[in-house]
Amino acid sequence: MSSIKIPAAPNKKNISKKSSSAKTGEKKSAKIKKEIPPKVEWRDFSPSPIIGVDEVGRGCLAGPVYAAAVIFKSDVANDLVTDSKLLSEERREELAEIILKEHHVGIGYATVEEIDEINILQASLLAMKRAIENLGVTSGHVLVDGNMKIPNLEGLAQTPIIKGDLRAAPISAASIVAKVTRDRLMKKLAEQYPHYGFEAHKGYSTPVHKQSIVAHGPCEVHRKSFAGVKEYVLT
Repeated sequence: MSSIKIPAAPNKKNISKKSSSAKTGEKKSAKIKKEIPPKVEWRDFSPSPIIGVDEVGRGCLAGPVYAAAVIFKSDVANDLVTDSKLLSEERREELAEIILKEHHVGIGYATVEEIDEINILQASLLAMKRAIENLGVTSGHVLVDGNMKIPNLEGLAQTPIIKGDLRAAPISAASIVAKVTRDRLMKKLAEQYPHYGFEAHKGYSTPVHKQSIVAHGPCEVHRKSFAGVKEYVLT
């Protein structure tokens, strides 16, 4: 009679390691999926036209806050755009030119003085309102990047979309145009105020920028109500 080989009992340590490894992999996969929000079927909104709007420059210590509003007139660049922060400066410039040429674009901004007077949140909403008004449309549906509607925007439906610059192409396009437009302005301001390095950091709170404020004091385009600036304003 032939003997039957009984398989060795599995090593509990190996099972534990494999189980732990699988759980870790599942967690990583879930985290990646969580970090990439689902796309929005923006064409399903109504009434038309569908308007994407986004702002740029909220976290800066200097310069105005800019916004752009975009209505797609065709599918050109629809699959190319994404959050402007994920693109190189060169790619943003290329896409901005395409968007400005092929689609309907409005640009707005709020000044440094307005930011200091009404606060950066309200100034950002004001810049977006102005960008939409500059489109010259009286009806439509606005997709707003973030979690807030734009106050006093009459005649237009609104839907805030968190991480909208990653999820809806018209908002992505707006973020690119707003970023490129503001960056160009900050490069011009760098020529006027050469001590601060605006051409490099675009007014954001980098160590070099903060050190230049300490060394030279704030200039006219610094936001005097912001921490990191107001401490060095001479009274």
